[in-house]
Amino acid sequence: MKISGIVCEYNPFHNGHLYHIEKTRANGATHIVCVMSGNFVQRGDIAILDKFTRAELAVKSGADLVIELPVAYCLASAENFARGAVYLLDGIGCIDEISFGSECGDIQKIISAVNIADSIPKTETAEMLKKSGYTYPRAVSEILQRIDRESAEIISEPNNILAVEYIRALKYFNCSIKPFTVKRSGALHDSAVTSRDFASASYIRANPASAREFMPEIWADAFEKGTADIKYLERAILYKIRTAQENEISKTADSKGLFDRIYGNNAQSLDELFNSVKSKNCTMARVRRVILSLLIGIPEIRCLPPYARVLAFNEKGREILALIKKNKKIFVGTSLAKLCRLSSDAHFFAELESKATDIYSLAWREIRPAEQDYRKKIQETKGNND
Repeated sequence: MKISGIVCEYNPFHNGHLYHIEKTRANGATHIVCVMSGNFVQRGDIAILDKFTRAELAVKSGADLVIELPVAYCLASAENFARGAVYLLDGIGCIDEISFGSECGDIQKIISAVNIADSIPKTETAEMLKKSGYTYPRAVSEILQRIDRESAEIISEPNNILAVEYIRALKYFNCSIKPFTVKRSGALHDSAVTSRDFASASYIRANPASAREFMPEIWADAFEKGTADIKYLERAILYKIRTAQENEISKTADSKGLFDRIYGNNAQSLDELFNSVKSKNCTMARVRRVILSLLIGIPEIRCLPPYARVLAFNEKGREILALIKKNKKIFVGTSLAKLCRLSSDAHFFAELESKATDIYSLAWREIRPAEQDYRKKIQETKGNND
């Protein structure tokens, strides 16, 4: 048995994701565990399909077990997003490798780029940030250009950025999990151009009418039944911005340096809000994450995920869960109501997750019921397209 872990969002799942799973299987994986973002995603947006639907469809598309990445880590920097996900994979105690896509496709080159980038003195990076006004990733890339151009190119590519952070997280936790990468095939990350049967998730979200040819049929069917859209949260977000207290903003995760742009902001649309908060040294994705974190009430997180919540599994997933019972370092379960009673940290994370889902339920044309996180019963998913 070889168990591979995949960190994903599947927002939505497309042929490129299917290709990644197939290549991971070809590399010897007999079982696949996915750590998946819930109803909010790292680019600072809501998920186009809800997490329970995406998890079940992921299992029908090649995964065996899906674990939820807590919302506080979904709406975090690439570094903390990766740390939260890798911690969960390590914590369940049975993962042999982590598999991720990359533009580079060469794991040794990525590891080398990480080592070179991490050798740059923090004082040099801070000086570059001060002088240039660049975002942090660009500042590091600019310094690397003078040391090793290939490494600079590797860490600046969108998919490679997360690959770099997975490698760093493995080192940070001193994991025995081995890294494996699949070279990205077809359309590039966030590309507006399709390539054969491949299209980026961004293209699919922007062109739902032509999405079917780039997705497995079961995903296309779910897609056509209706999707969530952040535009339905516009008034709620603007209300929150206009009424937020100073301490609410200052305590919001990753809000340092953005307080003056958020407090007292009287934007009349989401686009106006995001653009007015955006600055030269701050990415738009970070702005969107901070705004959504303020809406949900996500503070700076001081602890790692206190549990691993199962969103979906199949027969092979049941085999993984049996192994987890013997080897786990953290609590694993399907019921949020039970997980929330484990500790004060678990209660905090569970309540935050439930609140996020209640807000997400408003992001549909027809408002969905509240308290779904505590009421949802997770049962074995039958059928697998693998």
